[in-house]
Amino acid sequence: MGSKVNGPVDQICINKSLTDDELISILSKLETQKDKEVFGLVCKRWLFLQSSQRKKLCVRAGPHMLQKMAARFTNLHHLDMSQSVNRSFYPGVTDSDLSVIASSFGCLRNLELRNLKGITDIGLAKIGSFLAHLQFLDVSYCRKITDKGLSAVAEGCPNLKSLHAGGCRYVTDALLKALSIHCHNLEELGLHGCTSITDSGLAFLVEGCQKIKYLDFRTYLISQLMNCILAQCRSLEVLDIGCCDEVTDAAFHGLGSEGSELILKILKVSNCSKITVVGLGMLLGSCKTLESLDVRSCPHIQKSGCDEAGLQFPTCCKVNFSGSLAEPAVLI
Repeated sequence: MGSKVNGPVDQICINKSLTDDELISILSKLETQKDKEVFGLVCKRWLFLQSSQRKKLCVRAGPHMLQKMAARFTNLHHLDMSQSVNRSFYPGVTDSDLSVIASSFGCLRNLELRNLKGITDIGLAKIGSFLAHLQFLDVSYCRKITDKGLSAVAEGCPNLKSLHAGGCRYVTDALLKALSIHCHNLEELGLHGCTSITDSGLAFLVEGCQKIKYLDFRTYLISQLMNCILAQCRSLEVLDIGCCDEVTDAAFHGLGSEGSELILKILKVSNCSKITVVGLGMLLGSCKTLESLDVRSCPHIQKSGCDEAGLQFPTCCKVNFSGSLAEPAVLI
């Protein structure tokens, strides 16, 4: 017969043996979000540690649930509260929700609030008051927002690098002045469809925000202002001025002068009816980094005309000559 063990068997409890830092180190080795969520199912301690390391969250919740989430996800950097443009939930996200977000998620760097019909300047003022470290804000198509709320964000969030407010029809030059004064590190600005913006506001913007890499001013821009943007925003890599009927070849005058080399990578001038092959040639003469050029629906720019003019596109540049604005881009 086998020997019988009468003494107690030593058992090792992993929770007693490993510190929080060691468990967090183990958690960091898991590659997928699903594996990390399974990690949190082991016990309450592991769930707390897993939650404390969560960086991004996409939610639809009211003030009470947001407070619970803030207590659980203590190190959240990215919060997405956006709604689908095709689906609406009443009352949806409101200023009360933004107030909770501002006061409870102190580590936020990125906040997405697209297509929220219920938020106003009151909620944005809370964001500006409490989230001083915010770097990315998207309030595209939040119809009730005006300069007042966004200016409060600009003043309270000096580290802002990206702001998208396309479709916010009440945005005017006042926002651009606030950005120019307070947000010198701004790199991305999307204001397509903001028809109340004028050339004076944009001129003010480029004076204070010269680190901009991405600009979207679809439907509005004039030649003089575009020339100013290209001359002063030396870090600009992406520019979308589609449907800007007032932009002419004058926008590219003087770009070939010494010290004015551009680093543009993506340029979209689709449906700019007054730009010609001459203007395009001036641009190419001062920009060797272009990777994508969209000239669809530009009546004075055709592939045959570019060939006749002897235009030399950068080797890696893909040029979209054909197709209507409603069709997928066809890169040639």
